[in-house]
Amino acid sequence: MRPLDSSGAAEVPEPGLWLTDDAPQGAIEEPPAAESAGTPDRETKKKAPCPGLGLFYTLLSAFLFSVASLFVKKVQDVHAVEISAFRCVFQMLVIIPCLIYRKTGFIGPKGQRIFLLLRGVLGSTAMILLYYAFQATSLADATVITFSSPVFTSIFACIFLKEKYSPWDALFTVFTITGVILIVRPPFLFGASAAGVGESYSLHLKGTIAAVAHAVFGALTLVILRKMGKSVDYFLSIWYYVILGLLESIIILFIIGEWSLPYCGLDRLFLILIGLFGLGGQVFLTKAIQIEKAGPVAIMKTMDVVFAFIFQIIFFNDVPTWWTVGGALCVIASSTGAAVRKWCQGSK
Repeated sequence: MRPLDSSGAAEVPEPGLWLTDDAPQGAIEEPPAAESAGTPDRETKKKAPCPGLGLFYTLLSAFLFSVASLFVKKVQDVHAVEISAFRCVFQMLVIIPCLIYRKTGFIGPKGQRIFLLLRGVLGSTAMILLYYAFQATSLADATVITFSSPVFTSIFACIFLKEKYSPWDALFTVFTITGVILIVRPPFLFGASAAGVGESYSLHLKGTIAAVAHAVFGALTLVILRKMGKSVDYFLSIWYYVILGLLESIIILFIIGEWSLPYCGLDRLFLILIGLFGLGGQVFLTKAIQIEKAGPVAIMKTMDVVFAFIFQIIFFNDVPTWWTVGGALCVIASSTGAAVRKWCQGSK
């Protein structure tokens, strides 16, 4: 998943991280038979450093992303687009030395540049939408809806990559739509009292739409990354995501006139921590995918939702409604089912 585009997604993984079994895993390719036979102990340790370590990395990644999402929610005096700009600047400072060290250049292969541009624009748009969703609606609702991304990925992969769209995929789509409807609670289905019609519901609806749009753009980003395959260095992909995200954020801030430095020192600290925790979550998720099957990683990734519920109750004194819990169960069942199905297909 968009890697995932987590992205980052929340915070989630940066959109486009690989969370399917067809992900590139060059770091764990099987060694040649002769080489393997000569050093069995060393190779065994290399392939499995510690049982369950990959799942622990995934859990730690989910926690770090959730904490970053909490900080995004806490920074209410800074526009979501400005938060995105600050994160891009922070990640740029990390990515530039990596690109110089790896000698990959800053432009990319000639035949892949159009896809890199699309990946950068779509991924950064997904990030902005996600941050707006965190500010406009509850932490739990926004996090749950982002998990609908695999459903959109299946649909777009069928359209653009000609991948098979099975009845199981259709069933997972129905579950996801049901979950989102339970979270949105449109008045024409649930009545004014259940929906909570008013100014707060209008903001909740905007946040929900932004979260769904994030899932759509994140899915498109993942399809583009699948299209590029292993021909583009991962850090170069992030470079386009960061540089185009910064450019897009500056243009939007100029148009809406929302640019301003945080007045509160605590908000400035939160902005730094958003970058740190988001980058930490990205690193641990990447490490997890390198040493663990993608299926279990995707399932463990649903702990994002658990952390979001816990943080919402503890830090905002906001207990999720039963509608939200029901919607979360539907969306998690869908994403988990899709992950298990991919896992089983990859094991055959």
